[in-house]
Amino acid sequence: MFNFTYHNPTELVFGRDSIARLSVLLPAGVRVMMTYGGGSIRRNGVYDQVRDALQGWPLVEFGGIEPNPHYETCMKAVEQVRAQNVQFLLAVGGGSVLDGTKLIAAASVFSGGDPWAMFYDWSLVPACPLPVGCVLTLPATGSESNGGAVVTRAATQEKLFFTVPQSFPRFAILDPETTYSLPPRQTANGVVDAFVHVAEQYLTYPADTPLQDRQAESLLLTLLEEGPKALRSPNDYAVRANLMWCATQALNGLIGCGVPQDWATHMIGHELTALYGIDHGQSLAVVLPGVLRHEKARKRAKLLQMADRVWQLRDGDENARVDQAIDRTERFFQSLGVATRLSDYQIPPDAASTVAQRLADRNMKLGEHGDLSLTAVQEILESRQ
Repeated sequence: MFNFTYHNPTELVFGRDSIARLSVLLPAGVRVMMTYGGGSIRRNGVYDQVRDALQGWPLVEFGGIEPNPHYETCMKAVEQVRAQNVQFLLAVGGGSVLDGTKLIAAASVFSGGDPWAMFYDWSLVPACPLPVGCVLTLPATGSESNGGAVVTRAATQEKLFFTVPQSFPRFAILDPETTYSLPPRQTANGVVDAFVHVAEQYLTYPADTPLQDRQAESLLLTLLEEGPKALRSPNDYAVRANLMWCATQALNGLIGCGVPQDWATHMIGHELTALYGIDHGQSLAVVLPGVLRHEKARKRAKLLQMADRVWQLRDGDENARVDQAIDRTERFFQSLGVATRLSDYQIPPDAASTVAQRLADRNMKLGEHGDLSLTAVQEILESRQ
């Protein structure tokens, strides 16, 4: 096990009717900006619940934050924050709204020129961004309980991230009932996202971390069980609650303590989203099987462990079990209705070389060994046509 420091300052408020707790969680009298996306919170009643809980607080609204939030949109919010002296940001939505809001919180107090520089140099993120809270409506990214923010700059087709301790939300409200109205596509993407978050921290190489391994395996098994149920029975509270809690724990830092981590799938997937507009969850479903097949020799021990403990594959040739574990993972994504090939999304064959070159130009250190080459990235994507 590697050395680690773990600290998670986000207060999580979980369960039915928890949006009403905003009146306790928010500092008294602060001017609040409520950020949200395309308007689904108005249709499902979450908007009204939040407004009711915020009676007595000076309130500013900023809507229209996109899936894969755009830097340009967030900068418009920054102008509004400064003009109206906003003191607290409340993100109401999924991970995209929250990630965009974390950028708004940092950029509003940034004084070093173009705030986009923070994504290239995390030390530039201000030590004291505006405080952020969250009402989560889409379990997927884990952003409600970590310091990460992933943002797309449309003008340059870049999708980059920062992750810093000062960007943890102060609190996150997790009411599973807010997820009942999610379209199947968003539910499925969320399950894939959480599954791949776990895989990026689990499917590397052994590091004498049996507790972390079993925590990861329990999350994977729960996602395998509950993901299909959520598509069949979207208003089942127990199912939605289990998915929401899984997605939070998949990326709140706990299962990553002391273990090697990969993240190549995410870095490659970000490029696909930035260039071709593919959903984040869809990009992960395409890339993860390719990474696992390309790197199966170096990931062999953990893939065998996954074959045994997650997929219950215990008989026969070891090489066959490794292959079956990868195949079953890909078929699971497909069973959720998430396609797993670039051609399914009309992404051209030259995407392989384009994405590989963009990552090489940024000198990205990919994979748990930090040595996944331009050629390897190209081979992975060529195998996913």
